[in-house]
Amino acid sequence: MKNITVENIVQKFSLKVLAGEDHLNKTISQSKVHRPGLEFVGYFDFFPTERVQILGTKEITYLHKLDKEERETRIGNIVHYHPPCFIVTAEEEGLTYLTHYCIEEKIPLLITNKKEPTSEFITKLSSFLSKKLAPEISVHGVCLNVSGIGILVRGDSGVGKSETAHTLIGRGHRLVADDVVVLKKLSPNTLLGTHDEKTKEFLALRSIGLLNVVRLYGRKAFQDETRIALDINLTKWEKDDLNNELEHELQYTEYSGVRIPTIEIQVQAGRDIAGLIEAAVHNWILKMQGYSAAEEFMSRIENLDPE
Repeated sequence: MKNITVENIVQKFSLKVLAGEDHLNKTISQSKVHRPGLEFVGYFDFFPTERVQILGTKEITYLHKLDKEERETRIGNIVHYHPPCFIVTAEEEGLTYLTHYCIEEKIPLLITNKKEPTSEFITKLSSFLSKKLAPEISVHGVCLNVSGIGILVRGDSGVGKSETAHTLIGRGHRLVADDVVVLKKLSPNTLLGTHDEKTKEFLALRSIGLLNVVRLYGRKAFQDETRIALDINLTKWEKDDLNNELEHELQYTEYSGVRIPTIEIQVQAGRDIAGLIEAAVHNWILKMQGYSAAEEFMSRIENLDPE
């Protein structure tokens, strides 16, 4: 998990700083934001002081309607708790009183340049903070988006992970990360795969070197992040180890407490590993839709007319 500051939000959303420009280094530790409503009427029992405070049209309109003394009391009660910052999504006009308090209490006061519904801005900001503040680990492998499904390809060094990724990119799929894959836990059931910035857009191929897939194949060859749905483990070919069962029992690998379905694919010269990964992904999609080829096959056998 990385440290996020108010300045990071200012840069990400191109916010205008109305006050507290010398205090943009304040740290944000919560991904959820808060709209002070009950606090403006004096109820502070559950006030989440560590969250970014959002002031939309409703909050600003309410404050504007109060007389000067009452308004200063309401504002003073909230700034006393020193939240990381205030972000105003309403018009800037008439915010002198709020600016004054934020300067006095050294709290950044920000305002959106782009006028958009407060709910939409909150959704964008919450998503940004959730991803940045999510617990994360790094694993060795390749992350791709294949037919809209995020996959993690693992295996020993030299087994052919990057070469397989290159073949999949050539078939219209997208690279997310090569070599170092950053996995972020967004929820108990959601794992996000992304890169570590240094390796963004790069794919390393033995005997060829480092490739920039965007420069070579266009923007469609790269995706910044993807939700991990499948874990593909490439292993060396073991004679007589493979079998032709109609359907394998699903295995799982756990990353930061999130269980990801795992499929093992053995590598041998002549095997179309990229094609097998495509087949595995498409078959998994069908399973998620409730279809099983093995069940349909057995049903046909059972319903076969003995005559």
